[in-house]
Amino acid sequence: MDIEEVLTRGVSEILPRKDGLKKIMEARAITLYQGFDPSMPSLHLGHLVGLLKLRQFQKLGHKVIFLIGDFTGMIGDPTDKAIARKQLTREEVIKNTEKWKEQVAKVLEFGGTNPAKILFNSEWNDKTSFKDLILIASNFTVAQMLERDMFQDRLEKNEPIYLSEFLYPVAQGIDSVEMEVDLEIGGTDQIFNMLAGRTLLKALKQKDKYVLATKLLVDKEGNKVGKTSGNALFLDSSPEDFYAGIMSFPDEAIIPGFELLTELSMQGIPESVTKDPMGAKKKLAFEIVKMLWGDEDAKTSQTVFEKTFQERRPEYTREVTAQETLAQTIAPYNSLASLSEAKRLISAGAVEIGGKVVNDHNTTVSAGDEIRVGKKTFLKVK
Repeated sequence: MDIEEVLTRGVSEILPRKDGLKKIMEARAITLYQGFDPSMPSLHLGHLVGLLKLRQFQKLGHKVIFLIGDFTGMIGDPTDKAIARKQLTREEVIKNTEKWKEQVAKVLEFGGTNPAKILFNSEWNDKTSFKDLILIASNFTVAQMLERDMFQDRLEKNEPIYLSEFLYPVAQGIDSVEMEVDLEIGGTDQIFNMLAGRTLLKALKQKDKYVLATKLLVDKEGNKVGKTSGNALFLDSSPEDFYAGIMSFPDEAIIPGFELLTELSMQGIPESVTKDPMGAKKKLAFEIVKMLWGDEDAKTSQTVFEKTFQERRPEYTREVTAQETLAQTIAPYNSLASLSEAKRLISAGAVEIGGKVVNDHNTTVSAGDEIRVGKKTFLKVK
C-alpha cells in the first residue's frame, strides 16, 4: 500500500487534516501508536482493525508503538458506557496482558529493521504527582467533559458519573505527551479521547499530533460486529472457531470486512458480494484466518465449516483425548480456551454429549462420545 491508500482505506476521519499528515509522512518516518486497555485476557476482532492499520504504517517504515493501558485500564474507558465500568486491580490488568504479545505478533513485526514497540502507560502515569495532575487537568473544562453523549444520558437517568471517568481522557492524553507521538490511531468512538492528547501535546510540548479515526465494523442496526460479549471473536481462539464466527457476519458487513480486516485489493469486491455473498464471505473468512494462522489452518477451517455447517455433517469433528472431567476435555476448544469458560458453557446448557444437554462439568467422558460445544464445535473422544 502507498501513503494515500493507508490514509484512506478504512479511515473515517483524519484530524486536523489528511494532507498535513501525508506531507509529514512523505518527508520523514513518523511515530504513531494505538492504546489498548486490558479489560480482558484476549484481543478481539475489533482490535484487529487498529492492528492492521498499525501494520500498514509499519510496512511504510514508520515507528509503531503498541501501548498497553495498564494504568488507564484500571479506570475503565467510559466511552459508550451507560454505566460506570467495574474498576480493575493492577494484578487483574497485568494478568490480562500475559499473552497479548503472542496475539499481536500475528499482525505486527517485533523483529527486523523496524520492530514495533510494546509500552505500558503505568511507566509514566504511576509517577504523575497530584500537583502534576492538577496542572494538566487545567487544560480542560468540566463543560467539555459533560458534552459527551454517554454522560448526558447518565445525567438524564440520574446515574452517577465518577470523577475518575472525567479524568480518563486526561490520562490517555498524557500518553501522547510522554511518547511525543506524531499520530494516534483509534476507532471513531475514541475521537474525543484522542483529541485530548492533541490538546495536551500542543499545550505542554508545543507539538502537533494528528488523529486518525478508523471506521467501525457494524451491522445495519449500528451494533459492533464480532465484538460484543456474546459473539466476540478472539485472536487466541481456534482458527476453526474464528472462521465460523466470520461466516456468521451479516451480509452488509462483508464489504466493510474486506476493507477493514484484510489488505486485499477492493477492486471487484462489491460486485462479487452482490453476485455471490456466501462465496465472498468464505473468501473473507479464509483471508483473515490465513493472515492470523497461515494457509494450512485457513484451508482446514474452511473444510470444517463446509462439512459441519453447509453439508450438515456434525460427524466431521476433531478427535480429542478424554480428560478427567467433561470441562477439562472441552477446555482447549472454547473461544477463550479456558477451563472457566468451559464450566460456564456447561452450566449454561451449551454442551451436549450424544445429543443430550449436560449441566455437570464434572461429568466423565468415554471413548466414542460425541460432544457438541455451542453451535460451532464438534468433538469426538478418541
